[in-house]
Amino acid sequence: MIEIEHLSKRFGDLAAVDDLSLSIPAGQLFCFLGPNGAGKTTTIKLMCGLLKPSSGSIRIAGLSIFEDLVELRRITGYIPDTPFLYERLTVTEFYLFTGDLYGLPRAAVEAGMDEAFAQFGLADHRAALIRDLSHGYRQRMIYAATLLHEPRVLFIDEPFVGLDPHSIRLIHDLLRRKVSEGVTIFLTTHILAFAERLADRIGIISGGRLVALGTLDELRMQSSVQGRLEDVFLSLTREG
Repeated sequence: MIEIEHLSKRFGDLAAVDDLSLSIPAGQLFCFLGPNGAGKTTTIKLMCGLLKPSSGSIRIAGLSIFEDLVELRRITGYIPDTPFLYERLTVTEFYLFTGDLYGLPRAAVEAGMDEAFAQFGLADHRAALIRDLSHGYRQRMIYAATLLHEPRVLFIDEPFVGLDPHSIRLIHDLLRRKVSEGVTIFLTTHILAFAERLADRIGIISGGRLVALGTLDELRMQSSVQGRLEDVFLSLTREG
């Protein structure tokens, strides 16, 4: 589903992503881990077409981000760590506006809105302005809007930051359900306990370079550390 070959992105003398190659099949939840500044967010932005690579190639569902970006936007969804929301719109207005952006029939969007709002606990907030929502409900809103066009691939940067336990459980269960439906998910997180529970496979990046790749058991073998993901991660990314 996602094929990355020799991908690099330089900002002047800094190699933010350095010769990255990855292959992620359909229906897999892939966690991309690394220290601050390792290149995780840059990689996601490259895959979403928000940054232009210095070299290398990216194909998603057989489509090139260089040649088929418009079509790729129809089958992918992106949730950044700090999503932008139109704060003067109500929850309902933002949801309908998102449907219009994707060219979805208004009748179909309205027909599915009650179910989506119930799923994300937004039914009692449909008339609230976005600016009046808590951080947790803003996150629920962005998930509801991002999933509106039923993307086949989801890119998520730090899905659990600042969320309360109820919202975390909601998103956790949602992601696993989407994977069971065949959706491919590429996410970054600093919360290693969630990565340990969620991930089908894990990639660890440090200094722009991929330093480990595989299941948790495979990472344990690569690191020679028989412990939790946190221990493996610290061993593989130890400074110096």
